[in-house]
Amino acid sequence: MIVAFSVAPTVTESSTAEMSEAVARAVAVVRASGLPNETSAMFTTLEGEWDEVFDVIKRATQAVEEVSPRVSLVVKADIRPGRTNMLTQKMESLEHALEKQKEQ
Repeated sequence: MIVAFSVAPTVTESSTAEMSEAVARAVAVVRASGLPNETSAMFTTLEGEWDEVFDVIKRATQAVEEVSPRVSLVVKADIRPGRTNMLTQKMESLEHALEKQKEQ
């Protein structure tokens, strides 16, 4: 499965820097997990089996909870049993479609 999620504190002391520092704690958990992952401005996407993916999301959320009494979590999942490397394959399919459009 591929899961896109966003976790962030809803309460910080005062600054945007504190927000990014809290989010960095979550991203560090994801990167240390060893699962394929990508982080963009809005979401972190990771790929793996159900239990391992949601374990990482839980630990990432807990990392933010350590610095904020209230946390926002958004999760979107693409569940396709038996498929792997979809994080890369989806982007390759998109790029291929874009190239075909250019040729027309």
